[in-house]
Amino acid sequence: MRKTTLIGLVAILMTLMLAACGNSGSSSTGSSAATNNESASSENTAAATNSLEKIKSSGKMIIGTEGTYPPFTFHDSSGALTGFDVDIAREVAKRIGAEPEFVEAPWDSLLAGIDAKRFDAVFNEVSIRDDRKEKYDFSDAYISSGAVLIVRNDNTDIKSLADLKGKKSAQSLTSNLADIAKSNGAEIVPIEGFNQAIELLNSGRVDATINDNLSFLDLKKQKPDIALKVVAETDDASQSGAVFAKNSPELVEAANKALADMHSDGTYAKISEKYFGEDVSK
Repeated sequence: MRKTTLIGLVAILMTLMLAACGNSGSSSTGSSAATNNESASSENTAAATNSLEKIKSSGKMIIGTEGTYPPFTFHDSSGALTGFDVDIAREVAKRIGAEPEFVEAPWDSLLAGIDAKRFDAVFNEVSIRDDRKEKYDFSDAYISSGAVLIVRNDNTDIKSLADLKGKKSAQSLTSNLADIAKSNGAEIVPIEGFNQAIELLNSGRVDATINDNLSFLDLKKQKPDIALKVVAETDDASQSGAVFAKNSPELVEAANKALADMHSDGTYAKISEKYFGEDVSK
């Protein structure tokens, strides 16, 4: 009986010791996993925070833009990329100590390019909106412009935004202009840029487009005989800024300083007058 009892006590002690070791190992593993997660999170934050350092180190700033949205971003008669946003971006890059490298992409993939780390920034008349600010950082606004409803000269059915109900409107799918068209009951015909919207409208394949007023004024200046007209304006002007990855405070601060300095020394006014004939910041 004593021998049996002794064996039983040894077995119980061994079971307790194994359980203790197991709990210790589990705790150690959990602690290690938590540490790893904290480390990864810290590295991600550091990567975003140090984006300015990365740009300065590489000596170049990769900028996403459409290249099909005059007078903001387009190709001139020689084929060179130019435009108001392009010139603003070039100057900002230069002032933070980098050479701008432009990568052209359709509007609907520009912000995705920030997500995929293809671009350090996007300069393309991106409206500063609360829903976008949840995912991205913005510079201070560098331009403000209203949107207008454009139709053909022979169109007598559409006289206001409310008249878009059941009509085809050419819009970039993820733009705030598409949201305005949809909210007024329009059927959205997806396009990749302003030029395509005008082409579809001019050829009668859509009934209307809501687009930037400054773009339309530039179009009329370039093609005074084009048979298109503005029939309505949106209530509020939108402000546009440069877009950066979330948690890029140093890069945003550097861009904002560059923009402020451009206003102070007259560079902004010079670029503005080149494309619009006046300082659009006033």
